Amino acid sequence: MYAERLRETLPHVRETIERACAKAGRSSDEVTLVAVTKSHPFEVIRAALDAGLHDLGENRVGELSDKVAEFGRPEGLRWHMIGGIQSRKASTLPGLADLVQSVDRLKVARKLSGAAGDEGVAVLAQVNTSGEDAKGGFEGERVVEEILEVAELEGLRLEGLMTMAPFVEDEAILRATFSGLRETLDRVRRHRPGVGHTLSMGMTNDLEIAIEEGSTMVRIGTALFGGRPGYEGAG
Repeated sequence: MYAERLRETLPHVRETIERACAKAGRSSDEVTLVAVTKSHPFEVIRAALDAGLHDLGENRVGELSDKVAEFGRPEGLRWHMIGGIQSRKASTLPGLADLVQSVDRLKVARKLSGAAGDEGVAVLAQVNTSGEDAKGGFEGERVVEEILEVAELEGLRLEGLMTMAPFVEDEAILRATFSGLRETLDRVRRHRPGVGHTLSMGMTNDLEIAIEEGSTMVRIGTALFGGRPGYEGAG
């Protein structure tokens, strides 16, 4: 089922990314496609790998653990943790996720730092640029200061920032959300140039606008795999 679907959907998603990049005067090589496999069974991983998708996103630590146990961490496959993290589970992520995108507060960052070990762990700081109460992430007057604290923690490699836009059609709101993340990263990098350039922003419903606003990583689930059993929302 998933393999057949991807033969139709993946070329369309890649075409959408290329079109948005061309409009923005960018190369599509600048944008990483993370296939959001959360809430789907093991079959989706097999289909994604066979289709040449090697960046896979999960939003629950337990599900990520199960899928890593089944498929391992071979060279070329990158597991992304993209969902909210309970601080008590943060210490289990080193060794599971190749990139933890959803570091939304210092408590989680410190837990990851304490468990990082010699290899360290790559992270993105999640920023609430939309101001929605339901969204997690660093925000407010100390947002840059707190992100810089994340960057200074031992064992963490801060590769950039992530945000989630509101599920709306208002282009002005979406552009403000995405440009806000880009501007926040610029401010962080002025203080600490060693922070990476990654801007993880854009999902199925808003990826073109995100790319036009500078996204270097989009998280796509629904457009690739269809709706997820028992899950409401968009990826």
